[in-house]
Amino acid sequence: MSFRSATAVDYVEDVSPGSGALPPRAWYPVSDAESLSLNGSWRFRLSPTADAEDDAFAEPGYDAGSWAEVSVPGHWVLQGHGAPIYTNHLYPFPVDPPRVPTENPTGDHLRFFDLPEGWDLAGGGAVLRFDGVESCARVWLNGTDIGEFKGSRLPHEFAVGQLLKPAGNVLAVRVHQWSAGSYLEDQDQWWLPGIFRDVTLLHRPAGSALDFFVHASYDHVGGTGTLRVDSDVAGRVTVPELGIDVATGEPVTVPVEAWTAETPRLYDGVLATGGERVPLRIGFRTVALDDGLIKVNGKAVLLKGVNRHEWHPEKGRALDRETMLADVLLMKRHNINAVRTSHYPPHPAFLDLCDEYGLWVIDECDLETHGFTEQAWRDNPVDDDRWTPALLDRAARMVERDKNHPSVVIWSLGNEAGTGRGLTAMAEWIHGRDTSRLVHYEGDIDCRDTDVYSRMYAGHAEVERIGRELDGGTHKRRRLPFILCEYGHAMGNGPGGLADYQEIFESYDRLQGGFIWEWIDHGIKDERYGYAYGGDFGEELHDGNFVCDGLVFPDREPSPGLVEYKKVIEPVRIDGDGADGTVRVTNRYDFADLSPLDFEWSYQVGGETVESGPLAVPALAAGESAEVKLPEPPVAAGSGETQWTVRAVLGADAGWGPRGHVVAWGQFPVSGRQLPAFAAATVPVVSGDGSIALGPAVFDARSGALRSIGSVALTGLRLDVWRATTDNDDGAAWQSDIRYGALWRKFGLHRMRHRLDAVEQTGDALTVRTRVAPAAWEFGLGTVYRWTTDGSRLRLTVSVTPDGDWTVPLPRLGIRLGLTAADRVRWFGGGPGEAYPDTRSASVVGRWESTVDGLQTPYLRPQENGARADVRWAELGGLRIEGDPEFWFTARRWTTEQLDAAAHRTDLTPGDTVWVTLDHGQHGIGSQSCGPGVLPQYQLHAGPAEFSFVFTETG
Repeated sequence: MSFRSATAVDYVEDVSPGSGALPPRAWYPVSDAESLSLNGSWRFRLSPTADAEDDAFAEPGYDAGSWAEVSVPGHWVLQGHGAPIYTNHLYPFPVDPPRVPTENPTGDHLRFFDLPEGWDLAGGGAVLRFDGVESCARVWLNGTDIGEFKGSRLPHEFAVGQLLKPAGNVLAVRVHQWSAGSYLEDQDQWWLPGIFRDVTLLHRPAGSALDFFVHASYDHVGGTGTLRVDSDVAGRVTVPELGIDVATGEPVTVPVEAWTAETPRLYDGVLATGGERVPLRIGFRTVALDDGLIKVNGKAVLLKGVNRHEWHPEKGRALDRETMLADVLLMKRHNINAVRTSHYPPHPAFLDLCDEYGLWVIDECDLETHGFTEQAWRDNPVDDDRWTPALLDRAARMVERDKNHPSVVIWSLGNEAGTGRGLTAMAEWIHGRDTSRLVHYEGDIDCRDTDVYSRMYAGHAEVERIGRELDGGTHKRRRLPFILCEYGHAMGNGPGGLADYQEIFESYDRLQGGFIWEWIDHGIKDERYGYAYGGDFGEELHDGNFVCDGLVFPDREPSPGLVEYKKVIEPVRIDGDGADGTVRVTNRYDFADLSPLDFEWSYQVGGETVESGPLAVPALAAGESAEVKLPEPPVAAGSGETQWTVRAVLGADAGWGPRGHVVAWGQFPVSGRQLPAFAAATVPVVSGDGSIALGPAVFDARSGALRSIGSVALTGLRLDVWRATTDNDDGAAWQSDIRYGALWRKFGLHRMRHRLDAVEQTGDALTVRTRVAPAAWEFGLGTVYRWTTDGSRLRLTVSVTPDGDWTVPLPRLGIRLGLTAADRVRWFGGGPGEAYPDTRSASVVGRWESTVDGLQTPYLRPQENGARADVRWAELGGLRIEGDPEFWFTARRWTTEQLDAAAHRTDLTPGDTVWVTLDHGQHGIGSQSCGPGVLPQYQLHAGPAEFSFVFTETG
């Protein structure tokens, strides 16, 4: 018989949540009781296993002078000790719950501190609080073992008053990367051990506040709020602005302004107990499930949200307030009104900011067991009674910490943890503890335990069926509101199809919006690659750049996806027929009127604004519309395409944006575009040097290849159908059997061959006939280039005729060419940023200017990017290019093939040639990196096509 002996580290593999910690309670950042931050530089020692070192380091007098130093909050793997690991759902260790590997990086941390002068412990005590440690910690103070805990993104407090000394205190913390708790924390993110949130010592005077619950409901009929503060320690609650002065536990009803995400009205109050005064920020609002809808203050809300992991490219999940504020301000400036805290409670200061600036919050528990899908959910902890105490502990620590935030309107049990008795126990506990909010969990497909029907990545057609209540399911589910807790996977170029989703959301009351996955790319700043992603640190298992799927880049620069989302969800709709002199303005807010906004018009001729001014729009209430008369069109010099642009802007500085910030806009054509007039006037002339002259152009007589236009040298002009596949082109295998990136490569569209059939001089035209087709396949594109000139300009007409059986759409259809010198680019068309067929809502028609480098979108994994839509003309490298019809325009200092081969930004080396693509068509983007593919109306199918370009040397 053999047995495993007990050791001093058995707690690491114990399924319990820990021992020694105080019961969870409400978090508040300040009071008049003293506190001491223990953030800063800590001594640090890394061991390869959990039991490599004994506990001697925790004793006072231990010499740690040779140890390294790390910053707390922080992750040791981002400070030169070990390396991060990225997996989406696979556990990076053998699945044998609750066992973890012997190879278990363990960080011993030491912090030495003195108490502030005058800190009197005689009449009270002290509490040591950890706001976040991954994944398991054991704590000693002055040599005394005070407990251990799991639950990485949750607070844990210990009573330590009896152990403190005025000076020379020694705080020792042993942190293990892997523990039983790791099985409950298999979220799609980097595995990053360490003490990554604040460590604080709190003075607890006699009679200080313990736990308290602020109940602040709102009666939307009477316009009154009812406040009751339940407190473990009796005291009084005062709210001077409302004239409130009542005992704890006593309700009071007064007229108030309600709190909403659009109008985040907060009242300052104080909870005063015998030993402490705690500031309160009170928002009155009522959340209810009413008539099958999520209603706040009596009104159904439409969630225009994002999923937000906490991330900083250098500090990981160790965020400071400035970074959190940057997130909130960016969200507000891009019309986002809701956040799902994927997939754990955020730093509590983030919720303070959501209260202050106004965001609806789904607060999600620190729970995900996604890796058990590999075992068909066998041994899943959420359906194993041994783990239920840990699940309940996690639920309680979230709810108790965050219960006083008006921004939190829904509790979420966690994410991708299957189903089981433990989740039911969590839901029952939360429903019993807090009746003022709803409960969410996407995995509860029958909605047995939840108040909201939630799904991930359902396609447009299915969402519409759900909106029409044709989706079936249980009787309870059919009576519940629906949200997409994840959709619009923002990985690389995309997501596409957002406008189509929003149109469906706005068409059916049952559909109450969704949350884009996700907010930020989790790239780690790295001198090798610029930003590193999965696999760049030698991980045994990893999911590559799947961790880079955000609406903002790691440095928090907005991606084109965020700009598109802002337009799609804008809270003011401005549409109509500008030609008849009126526009229709609709207030799409749920609560706010339009009084904070100013409206302004501008009139463009040929893409340039010739006149602008204010537009009188009534302060429409939420949901109201009005027809608004535009001024008479100005008498402008010159002629050409004309249009109105109407913008809604902040009329005064707001807490989240400056006066003049654009909230919404609309464009309305008045007169159409005048196509370039062209009459062929000169015939091709063959020269003795093997060239053909046609007006300003010179061609190779044998191949018909264009060499130059005037003094501008060109190279490689030919039909182009390939693009460097996007993450959405390559798709996710679990979403569909049809992944166009793979099919395009299978059929050889990335290696098309160009066969020359004829070079003909017929009348006033030079005609080059070719066939463009992939090796090994019998289908192709018959392609004819017809060149003419009017003496000073050169016109190219491209005719394309497919032959054979084309079973997949084309990535693109157009021409590409190389210019030997180009930097500045000017164009009239869509801008200022990139756009594709299903990501073009935010493209503003006008005149724009950029450098070639400025046209690039720096996706962390390089891919097709930078196309400008609806281009009438573009100028670069000494050429003006006019299109008939409008075209998609890109310009790069590398070829499509080089872009396609690159794994990181640093793989792209600018060359001497600028490669320009002039596309007649582009395939859409979709969201198939983890969602539906390109909708049929945005697919580019092979078919007969003809398009023209006129080239002029600009001199």
